[in-house]
Amino acid sequence: MGECNLDHSKKDVLKKFESQRENLPENLSSQWVSFLENDLTQSDLNMAFHLLKKYDLASEDERREREKKMKELFQSY
Repeated sequence: MGECNLDHSKKDVLKKFESQRENLPENLSSQWVSFLENDLTQSDLNMAFHLLKKYDLASEDERREREKKMKELFQSY
């Protein structure tokens, strides 16, 4: 995942989640729904967007790493 200087809105993250939802493990998909109900910081919105971005194209190792980071992000809420 590359660095990005754009700030992503909650709407951006929700759209990205919906586009990747079928590619995510079921347990993570339900955690995303709960996570997105929170009042999120800009930093967390940006992190969430980039964890989801091109998830479907990521290698198996990259997916596992992103899933680990998703779980860490969810635990902060």
